[in-house]
Amino acid sequence: MQGFPLVSLEALTERIASGRSTPAREIEQARERILAADEAIGSFSRLVEPESLSRASPSGPLAGVALGVKDMFDTFDMVTDYGSPIHANHRPPGDAALVAQARGRGAAIIGKTVTTEYAFASPVPTRNPHDLAHTPGASSAGSAAAVAAGLVPAALGSQTAGSVIRPAAFCGVAGFKPSFRLLPTVGLKCFSWSLDTAGLFAADIRDVTLLAEILSGRPMRVSEQTPVLRVGLYRSRIDGMLNPEMQAAWDRAARALEKSGCTLIDIAEPDTLAAARQAQERIQLYEGAVSLTHERRHHGDKMNPGLRAILDEGAAIPPAEYDLARRAARAGRRETTRLFDTCDIVLAPSAPGPAPRIEDGMGDPAFNRLWTLAGTPCVNVPAGLTSNGLPLGLSVVARFGQDARALAGAALLEACLRD
Repeated sequence: MQGFPLVSLEALTERIASGRSTPAREIEQARERILAADEAIGSFSRLVEPESLSRASPSGPLAGVALGVKDMFDTFDMVTDYGSPIHANHRPPGDAALVAQARGRGAAIIGKTVTTEYAFASPVPTRNPHDLAHTPGASSAGSAAAVAAGLVPAALGSQTAGSVIRPAAFCGVAGFKPSFRLLPTVGLKCFSWSLDTAGLFAADIRDVTLLAEILSGRPMRVSEQTPVLRVGLYRSRIDGMLNPEMQAAWDRAARALEKSGCTLIDIAEPDTLAAARQAQERIQLYEGAVSLTHERRHHGDKMNPGLRAILDEGAAIPPAEYDLARRAARAGRRETTRLFDTCDIVLAPSAPGPAPRIEDGMGDPAFNRLWTLAGTPCVNVPAGLTSNGLPLGLSVVARFGQDARALAGAALLEACLRD
C-alpha cells in the first residue's frame, strides 16, 4: 500500500469542532502528504497556489477539508484542461457550481485530480495505491486514488458510465453516484448531457454520507437504528463476466445481510433492462460526439487516438438510432422504478473483479451502465480484498430520489462486512 492511512472526514471535522486542530493545520498536513507521496501515485494533475489555500474560509461545515476536484470541473484559481492538450492553460473565470458550493461551505480546493481526456478513453499516469502495477479505474481515477492513498479526506468526481463507482471499487473507498442531477453539473465539461452525474469519494460510508448531506443540503445521515431491508440480488445477463473472487464477495455480502435480518430476493434481469444497458453506450457515444464537435473538427489531431476513434464512431450514429436508444432508456427507467416495488435496495457488483494491471486497461463499466442510465442513487461499498490484496467493491442501489436509503443500505452492508 502506497501513501498514508485513510483520512476520516468525520474525525477531521470533530477535531476542528473540539479545538484539537485548526482548519489551517489540517489543510497544511494534506498538502504535506501530497508532496510526500503523490509522485509515485500521480493522483493530482496540479495543486493550487498556497496563497489561494490561505483564502479558504476558516468556518463552515467543511472548514479544514482539503478537497480534491476532478479536472473536469471548472476552477477559477487553477487551470482546468479537462485532461486534454486542446485546453492547455485554460483558466475559467469562475468555479463550477458544485465547486463553488464546496468553497462556500468552507472546503479548501487543494488541487485538480487527474482525469482521462474529456473523461473518456485515454490512459492516465495515475496508479492504484494498493498496487502501483494496477489501474485505479476510469476517468475519476485521480479522485479515487487521492482518497485511497490518504492524501485528502474527500474528492469530487463524475460518472457517465462507471467513473465514480468503478474507481471507488478498485481503490477500496466509498463512492457515491447520487440520483441524476441531485448535485449540479453546471461548470462540469459535458460529455453526455443525458448521463453525466457529479459524484463523491470519501474513506467510508459515514464520511461520504456526511459529505453528501453538506453539499446537497438534504438530510442523508442514517439513524443508529439498524434497518431491516428487502435486498434484491440483481442477476444480470452479464454475470458470466464476474471474477470468482468477486462472485464470492457478493455471495458473502448477501449472507451477511441476511444474517442481520434482511430478506433476500433474487431478481432476474428483464429484457427491458438488458436493452437499456446496451442503449446507454449508444447514447453516450452519440452525445459525446455532439458535445465535442468543435474539438473533434478543429483539434482532432491533438486528441489521443482512442478518444478520436470513439468520437468518430459516435458521429456516425444516425439520429434515428439515437432516438431508439433514448426510447429504450425511457422504458428502462420505468422498469428500474418497478424493481423497487418488491425490494428496498439492490445489491450488485461494482465491477467484474479487482483492478486490472495498467497494461490491460482501466476496467469495464458494464456493471455500472444501467444504474447510470436509470439515474438511480448508487453507492460503492468496499467488500474486502482478493487473495493478492486488491480491493473488491459492491454496489447498493435504491429507487430514484431515495439517496438516503441507498446510503443507509450501504452503511448496513459496511457494518455487516466488518462484523
